[in-house]
Amino acid sequence: MDEDQWLAARFEEHRGELRAVAYRMLGSLAEADDAVQEAWLRLSRSDVSGVNNLGAWLTTVVGRVCLNMLRSRSTRREDPLTPHLPDPVVTRAEDTDPEHQALLADSVGLALLVVLDMLTPAERLAFVLHDMFAVPFDHIAPIVGRPPAAARQLASRARRRVQGAGPHDRDLARQRQVVDAFFAAARDGDFAALVAVLDPDVVLRADGGAQPGASAVIRGAAAVARQALMFAGPARLTQPVLVNGAAGVVVTVDGRPVSVMSFTVTAGKIAAIDALTDPLRLRQLDLTVLDD
Repeated sequence: MDEDQWLAARFEEHRGELRAVAYRMLGSLAEADDAVQEAWLRLSRSDVSGVNNLGAWLTTVVGRVCLNMLRSRSTRREDPLTPHLPDPVVTRAEDTDPEHQALLADSVGLALLVVLDMLTPAERLAFVLHDMFAVPFDHIAPIVGRPPAAARQLASRARRRVQGAGPHDRDLARQRQVVDAFFAAARDGDFAALVAVLDPDVVLRADGGAQPGASAVIRGAAAVARQALMFAGPARLTQPVLVNGAAGVVVTVDGRPVSVMSFTVTAGKIAAIDALTDPLRLRQLDLTVLDD
């Protein structure tokens, strides 16, 4: 094995974790792959003979690349009030794919990624690298261009925002029971039953992309229940799946996916619903789970 082959093999050993870092940083599977590819290009052009911990070196590189991408993204975004959901990872309940497991370790639900998207780029990087991947603040500080104490403060501010999102039920069977009750009530047109399964402060985030009026944030049990009744119908079929490791569904009409929905269940009630309905992004998702 020559030096280039050896370096490529070492990089492949770290690819899964690097992709997981980038996905948490960016919330985009395609951009995460781009960030990992950029890390490989930088590695292939660098002399790493003196690097003792290649994994840490690569994580730092991916962090820098993602930080630049986040900063560029924030300058391009025209309407920050329009919900933009992260890319969902849709799997079967029994999924054991090691790539998916690496990507979604530590229960990185869609709702958490939505909260991370509200942080500043520097806050997000400090929180993701330190709290999720145990990168020391001494290593994070040069990436954000601040002293270690300031990097620690960035992570602390981010942590408070994340904790403010509230805890969620981790029991998948319980989650599925609540989600099934939600759809049963919607199909039956039972407004009271819908409200009963929703947290009073539930929030529905719908990302319809460029479709006029398709993106919205709806708050409150009554408003979300009315929305659910409006879109319930026999033509809409729901297939239970896991969305970022939590109970969710893919909604189809005539066999065509029209929505991927993720649910956050807290204390036996639905506290958040995230629905991706953008046709363009739905076509780009890996929905082979529907083939069975």
